[in-house]
Amino acid sequence: MSSLHLTDGRSLTGAEVHAIWTIRDAVFNVEQRCEDADPDDVDLKPTTTHLWFADDRGITSYLRTYVTADGVRHVGRVCTRRDARGAGLSGSLMREVLRRWGHEPIVLGAQAYLHDWYAGFGFVQDGEPYVEAGIDHVPMARDPD
Repeated sequence: MSSLHLTDGRSLTGAEVHAIWTIRDAVFNVEQRCEDADPDDVDLKPTTTHLWFADDRGITSYLRTYVTADGVRHVGRVCTRRDARGAGLSGSLMREVLRRWGHEPIVLGAQAYLHDWYAGFGFVQDGEPYVEAGIDHVPMARDPD
């Protein structure tokens, strides 16, 4: 496993933005056939932190966390490149989020099939299921440590 990369939205380089959008496009748009465009106004915000692992072919696993105007921390866009799955990379990223920000409440919109995976990190369903980008999701929240 490569070392952890971590940067905020203001500090992203053009190459990093390209690499981030490449893995998210491969996973969400190509593999999962999401109905919504991936790029949004969250990536470049100063309250957004991008975390990832990479190898010589690019990002292997990625997520972002950000704080909204109401002060709530979110986790999203969790994805791992197909050939890097099964190595625990996304779990390592989630543990890093909890190490850094576990003292805060954290929310996320989990793809429904990943409910139990997120529950393993202390998240519980926090509302009714919904559809986003053509995929079933459940809102989940985690209380501070």
